Amino acid sequence: MAHPALDLTLPYITPDLPGVGGVIRARPELFSVVEVPAYEPLGYGDHIYLNITKRERTTRDTQIDIASLLGLRREDVGHAGLKDKHAVSTQTFSLLMPGEEPKEIARLVGSSLGVTVNWAKRHPKKLRSGHLKGNTFTITITDLDVPPEAALRCLWGIQRTVARLGIPNYYGTQRIGTEGRNVLDGYDLITGEYRERNRWLRRFLVSSYLSYLCNRYLASRVESGNFTRLIRGDLAKKHDTGGVFTVEDVGVEQPRFEAGEISFTAPIYGYKMREAKYEAKEMEDSVFAGSGVTVDQLRRLGADGTRRLGRLLPNISIDPHDEGVSLSFTLPAGAYATIVLREFMKNDSATVEPEGEETDEEEEEP
Repeated sequence: MAHPALDLTLPYITPDLPGVGGVIRARPELFSVVEVPAYEPLGYGDHIYLNITKRERTTRDTQIDIASLLGLRREDVGHAGLKDKHAVSTQTFSLLMPGEEPKEIARLVGSSLGVTVNWAKRHPKKLRSGHLKGNTFTITITDLDVPPEAALRCLWGIQRTVARLGIPNYYGTQRIGTEGRNVLDGYDLITGEYRERNRWLRRFLVSSYLSYLCNRYLASRVESGNFTRLIRGDLAKKHDTGGVFTVEDVGVEQPRFEAGEISFTAPIYGYKMREAKYEAKEMEDSVFAGSGVTVDQLRRLGADGTRRLGRLLPNISIDPHDEGVSLSFTLPAGAYATIVLREFMKNDSATVEPEGEETDEEEEEP
């Protein structure tokens, strides 16, 4: 079966404002990510929470190394998300160790694995995927295309527009794959042209295709001028509480949208996905109609479907750096820092991920 024609273009919010070019990850120290927890450990319970800062280490490798060091099963070492390998990253792991002293475990892990253990506390429950609010990034862009002073002026100009309009919450290359390879494999899985016995990989590839469709939906909103306004029937999300509701009266809700109190959500298609209504549903249906897959095929694979926040509203700090310019911002779990950076760089360096890259897993996956 022939593959569908892929469109991997992601329109900018500031297409008329030039970027600064440059590269990221010149050194791991120039890409810092710190996990923002969903809750703090209570100080008691069977699990030891270790907050760790590591350099050029994947989350999975660290999980395996901790389990091996302490004689635990891998599944007894929990984490909330996957952090970038080519970075200095800070995140928390949970260890099922009811009878051990947290400070001693912290000392052993730090000295044996070459990581910094910032604190160790107990909690009753295992840390699981999705148990985080988001991540705070500090990223330095080096090898700029323009002099530093001109770069700062350029970045501030883009920042003003982004602060007002937001940025589409696109999926990044980590999910889509280089030149859409993950997307094509996911399409073949959904349509029955390819089988994969590994459950995790099967889920990931199916999710990659559905993520691609979400990107196409977001791109269509940008291109049609509907990214900066609500559409009747949108399923909107409240940024403060997370509540989702149907937009019945655009005139009533648009001021809240412009104030950053609510945003529309984008479809992660699946057989249980909560659908938009009216004109918003028509836009969602038009994207799915060209997907080449069916709801029955998604049902067969257990792809429930869900909603994804449609726009990011990051509060971005921009500062000069000896090696270029630094951007600092916090994103919700599942959002991609590289998607923010590409708006400011306007080149491919922010979207091409190093081999072995990781990103936070989400509850949105099928």
